[in-house]
Amino acid sequence: MTNSTEVVVIGGGYAGVMAANRLTRRDDVNVTLINPRPAFVHRIRLHQLVAGSGSAVVAYREVLGERVRLLVDSAARIDAAARSVALASGGTVGYDYLVYAVGSGSADPAVPGAAEFAYPIATFEEAERLRPVFDTAPATAAVTVVGAGPTGIETAAELAEAGRAVTLVCGGVLGPYLHPRGRRSVARRLAGLGVTVADGPGTTVTAVTRDAVRLADGRELPSAVTVWTAGFGVPDLAVRSGLGTDALGRLRTDETLTSVDDVRIVAAGDSAAPSGLPLRMSCQAAMPLGARAADTVLSRIADERPSALNQPFGAQCISLGRRNGIFQFARDDVAVWFNIDGRPGAKLKELVCKVVVKHLGDEAGKPGSYRLHLRSGGTKRRRLLTAGREDAPATAGRAA
Repeated sequence: MTNSTEVVVIGGGYAGVMAANRLTRRDDVNVTLINPRPAFVHRIRLHQLVAGSGSAVVAYREVLGERVRLLVDSAARIDAAARSVALASGGTVGYDYLVYAVGSGSADPAVPGAAEFAYPIATFEEAERLRPVFDTAPATAAVTVVGAGPTGIETAAELAEAGRAVTLVCGGVLGPYLHPRGRRSVARRLAGLGVTVADGPGTTVTAVTRDAVRLADGRELPSAVTVWTAGFGVPDLAVRSGLGTDALGRLRTDETLTSVDDVRIVAAGDSAAPSGLPLRMSCQAAMPLGARAADTVLSRIADERPSALNQPFGAQCISLGRRNGIFQFARDDVAVWFNIDGRPGAKLKELVCKVVVKHLGDEAGKPGSYRLHLRSGGTKRRRLLTAGREDAPATAGRAA
């Protein structure tokens, strides 16, 4: 009788859940998912939680396979030599293979006063902490959202639609990823919601105080509540464990998502840095990366050669409140002129949010059924790899 293979997945987000579900394709694989929360956090809805227009929590029974063992705990350290994970609770879990899918969170802001007076919202705990602040703040209180990527735009629009007086501080360009045509559409919608957009030169934040935000051009914006959405960081688990990482702390891997240090460790999602060319932090990348990581582990168990990463980006969608949005099409992760905005854009964004949960649930019920983004990829990554990575793609900014 063949012995079972023990696989531990650290992180129960989009990448981790997809990987855990997919690993159950083999009956002789036992999967343990380590996650600090007992419920799945639908991160692309966190701005709704903050604004009080929706929830960002999904029960694991809806997205996690029955054969996956959920261990509610945090990983304190990975001992690659012993093939074990030390838990925050004091115990340890052994593994034959490990999937590192710890995700991302807020970056430590270097701006004076930001850590003390601004509210980040990259994690469920941060969004949950901010929600009561809006419950008690007067409706007329000035709100400043710092950061004009997808998270900042969505948060500003959601709060403005709820009746808040919002200023969106871009630190440069509104929606850097967007095509100029799409950017104009977003600007019109924000203006219609009453959002004041501070963009262009001089709009970098230089300080945050209890009741104001100061800009590089000398302006001081009144702000009773400051929401910080500028930048993402990753947990330092890999660094603490002595594994090879990039400058941000993402686990360094090859194109099969296998750690450069240990063939038994595979990474997926925002915390992976394949070939020094990490993909844009996003749900759109996390689920295919989770599936690819699982396939790599399954290939190694079967003594087969794992497939290389092949990840395209075809679009980015941004909600602009509950009744408006934009679906920005792209080629090789570069925005093109075509987009769908307005109410149809909102419907597409909502469909994407629902389909994400459906994909995870479908993979839980039928492991191996997920095929999106696994068969074809863009030429840009292959060109960069061939050219020696001279023009690495930007990774700042999370999107759906």
